[in-house]
Amino acid sequence: MRALDVMTRKVITVDPETPVREAARIFAENDISGAPVVDDEGRLLGMITEGDLLHRAETGTQARRRSWWLEFFSSNRELAATYIKENARLVKDVMTGKVISVKETTPVREIADLLERHRIKRVPVLFDGELLGIVSRANLVKALASVPKEASSAASEADEVIREAVLRELAARRWALPVENVIVNAGTVHLWGVVTSVEQARAMCVAAENVPGVKGVEDHTGFPVVIPAM
Repeated sequence: MRALDVMTRKVITVDPETPVREAARIFAENDISGAPVVDDEGRLLGMITEGDLLHRAETGTQARRRSWWLEFFSSNRELAATYIKENARLVKDVMTGKVISVKETTPVREIADLLERHRIKRVPVLFDGELLGIVSRANLVKALASVPKEASSAASEADEVIREAVLRELAARRWALPVENVIVNAGTVHLWGVVTSVEQARAMCVAAENVPGVKGVEDHTGFPVVIPAM
């Protein structure tokens, strides 16, 4: 599997001029913990995550003041950077500019190594600097859950043909889930994601079942989690 096989294509992004509070609202409403920062042409500028919003003046969560001797040995640059992180109003001032990214052809095993080695939760997928999608730990878990006990290169090629056929069948359907939620292994189509009705889930299954070569369809979809009002 490669990045393009498992990545999320519909990515929630923010503008560098987005207010920090607005970015926090986007995180909360979409249940995400990070987002790429892109310019008007869709080129990646950086990433902003929950970690960048952890210590903020608005919530009184600024980093604990250092002892005088640590302050003494800290450079003006370090102290100024901390102040910016805690008080700046725009995403461009608190985002991480140096972002680890991958290509759409990067094998998932290399992506897994990157996530572990750098202790990050996601990597953007780029083509010539433009954001194509994002691969998160959750994407890799979905891929793992769909892997059969035994696999061969020939089976993998056949699975890719089946997957493309399923995606073509779903392409024009408004009720279809994003392509990253369709994974094929050993001829079995695995459907993931959040649906809003039993009919939507069943329609996805029917579409996959009618594709030549499909040996079976496993429905892993679920309904949105409803949090009761307090």
